[in-house]
Amino acid sequence: MTRLLGIVVACRENVAVNRVGVPLMERDSQALPDRFTDADELDEFLAHPSDALIHDLATVDGDIIVLGAGGKMGPTLARLARNAAPDKRILAVARFTEPAIRKQLENCGIETTACDLLDRLAVQRLPRFANVVFMAGRKFGATADQPLTWAINTYLPAIVAETFRSSRLVVFSTGNVYPLTEIRQQGPTEDTPLNPVGEYAQSCLARERIFEHFSNVHGTAGRLFRLNYAIEMRYGVLCDIASRVMADEPLDVTMGYVNVIWQGDANAQALRCLKHCISPITPLNVSGPETLSIRWLAQEFGRRLGRAPVITGNEAPTALLTNSTQATRLFGYPRIPLGVMLDWVADWTARTMPIFGKPTKFEVRDGIF
Repeated sequence: MTRLLGIVVACRENVAVNRVGVPLMERDSQALPDRFTDADELDEFLAHPSDALIHDLATVDGDIIVLGAGGKMGPTLARLARNAAPDKRILAVARFTEPAIRKQLENCGIETTACDLLDRLAVQRLPRFANVVFMAGRKFGATADQPLTWAINTYLPAIVAETFRSSRLVVFSTGNVYPLTEIRQQGPTEDTPLNPVGEYAQSCLARERIFEHFSNVHGTAGRLFRLNYAIEMRYGVLCDIASRVMADEPLDVTMGYVNVIWQGDANAQALRCLKHCISPITPLNVSGPETLSIRWLAQEFGRRLGRAPVITGNEAPTALLTNSTQATRLFGYPRIPLGVMLDWVADWTARTMPIFGKPTKFEVRDGIF
């Protein structure tokens, strides 16, 4: 199959709700740029809060601590929280193996603390903020050291869940906890039985179960933030596809369909989840509303980049998908439409701008990352 399933293009018009009370679009006066000059300009845009985020964080009492803030999404999430809630303390916690990230956060008015979250005593010395965004996890290189993957994805969450039992917890998780599903369906909902493929995905389910257990024991309120896939120009599924098209490298379309969401929208929804934490902790699927054909995406990048995509394989009848209807009902459609994301990624790729060099491995079907 090469057709594009379920494409929805979000408009920029300010529409508050539809007839069943679902918000259709966050009101936001920020104009969308045609391109980003460099990484600093991109990060500044990613850290710009919408009016909806500002409003929601104003209704949430207490300060915010971001655990595992040194990854791909953490720095801009912390900056986004700082800009959306200037009256709150924002504390970013990570090992900070890259000192430049810590300095950048501090220059933006964010407090930082270096901490190995596998160290129980070190975690217990952290301040008990009312709101926790938990972003720590291990995927890249998971197969190379499975014991470390399981320690980070299961033992570390137990330390955090015990220590922050009285806080609201927004826990980053993944759609990998779901089985591959028929592409003719919209993707798994939060009620779909879980059947993760491979040890990485199994450890992610274990992470969720750890937080569920301690939520049941202590009454901790929270949300399990099942995200796939966040993108911006420097990493993500669209970056992976555009880079291969630009380099005339083969693109396997056996995993033929995906869901994606702009990283800024994903971070905003994570922070807005603090308003929607409940006990016991419950999952929320987060992604864009479209089910996207990998073949079609390659063709779109080929058109923008003046390249003929090198396609291999044929679309399997199943793929790793998600149904984000619940998140859409809570937060409205993402601010950044698909077409804009394609234009931005193509422009960044054509100019050979820096990328993180961390492929998503979206094409993996056996769970070995």
